[in-house]
Amino acid sequence: MSELKWLKSSHSEASGNACVEVADNAHQIAVRDSKHPELPWAWVGREAWAHFTGAVTEGRII
Repeated sequence: MSELKWLKSSHSEASGNACVEVADNAHQIAVRDSKHPELPWAWVGREAWAHFTGAVTEGRII
């Protein structure tokens, strides 16, 4: 697998205490805790990711 390019969430705290990073490999979305990048991350299907981010945007998930 090629190296993933991780991007920090725009909703992460400036202090760095609540940081989520995501990477896109064209088939799935990888999600990890930026405070512990050495730990395993989760793969999420594109459709599930779209539902999740839509719910966050609409305020259904805080």
